[in-house]
Amino acid sequence: MTRTGTTTAQLRRALRREVPSTVGLLADEQDFAAMRQYETFAFDDHRTYLRQIEALLRTLARQGGHTTVTLFDPEEYAAWCTETGTDPDHPTSRSRFTAHLATTGPGVTYTGQPLTTLLPELVDTAVRQATWEYATTVLATAGDCADCGQDIGKAAYERAGRLLVRLLEAAGPGTHHLVCSVQAADDQLLAVLHTHGTTPPEDATGPEFTAVLAAGIALAAPGGVVLRTTTPGAPDRLHGWRLAADTLIPLTEAEVFAAYCTDARTGEPLSPEPGVEYRAGHPLEPDPHDDWTTHH
Repeated sequence: MTRTGTTTAQLRRALRREVPSTVGLLADEQDFAAMRQYETFAFDDHRTYLRQIEALLRTLARQGGHTTVTLFDPEEYAAWCTETGTDPDHPTSRSRFTAHLATTGPGVTYTGQPLTTLLPELVDTAVRQATWEYATTVLATAGDCADCGQDIGKAAYERAGRLLVRLLEAAGPGTHHLVCSVQAADDQLLAVLHTHGTTPPEDATGPEFTAVLAAGIALAAPGGVVLRTTTPGAPDRLHGWRLAADTLIPLTEAEVFAAYCTDARTGEPLSPEPGVEYRAGHPLEPDPHDDWTTHH
């Protein structure tokens, strides 16, 4: 017994609650199959593996500690083992790599949610981080303008921010859901923003959306923005714009309808969504402070 009457076992349990845990998760069958090459990997079936992961998470939650779940990428793991001279076919190596992910990779806090909720959230978090890293790399490496010497990435980000403000101001009151899509090399960059009113949100989605739009501007890449506005007592309104080099050009009502009511995979027409109005994109008035066209 201690001076306070607490047993050693109770003290250890109390200390355990203050030690954070990280669980590396193989999210899909392909990643799971890649790990089966290692003899020390104990699982043969992905469903069984996921059930055991969920049981482990519940146990950690009952112990009262903080648990983060992160994606375990077999290719990244193999590269890390090669770089660090670590034997990949050893449980300790997987544990060390998971600890590495805790400080470098995207993670989701486990709060008791089922895996059917946790997995999509985790994948979405990983995609958002990869998109953010790609877009910010594009902006950081865009170089300086050959004419005036200004940082092109910085100028593109500032222009994208002003375009976002103008989009929201043109949309007016209501709840706005925006999606920006940019075709950058072999990658399709997507950013989503959800906000109320005409002010960009202060959370991470604002900078993420702006960075993706800015990457499209800096690369002069094809892309577009779609906007859905919801207001009480009225049908939702859908608008669209295409990204043309350095600005957003409004789509016509017919183009917006075609974009939403066509299967992107097959090209077949889809039924219009009930209670939704398909409208042309709002014209965006020129910003006198924008001098992007002078940058090369």
